Amino acid sequence: QVQLAESGGGLVQVGGSLRLTCTAIGGSISNYAMGWLRQAPGKAREFAATISWSGVNTLYANSVKGRFTISRDNVKNMVYLQMDILEPEDTAVYSCAAGSHWGGSHSYFDYWGQGTQVTVFS
Repeated sequence: QVQLAESGGGLVQVGGSLRLTCTAIGGSISNYAMGWLRQAPGKAREFAATISWSGVNTLYANSVKGRFTISRDNVKNMVYLQMDILEPEDTAVYSCAAGSHWGGSHSYFDYWGQGTQVTVFS
């Protein structure tokens, strides 16, 4: 079973940028569609972005489309989320996720990490 560890979260001002990194151990990410989920305080976990096995295809939640970019490096076994033009509504715990199926929903993912906190302040 693949284990996922996120890093790169922190405090950032509105309009700023952060890059999250996901490191996978115990399995190759090339076997999975990868993604990022997020959970804001008092809210349910929600889908943010996903990338296909080869990295050719991506899907984004409407709320982050045009501002976030997901990418992957199957050789390094890592996944990234570049977040630009951050808004207070982006404040959440961001978790890297792996799944055997492809789709724009948190339900498609089988494994996820503990997450990294992103806080956007004005």
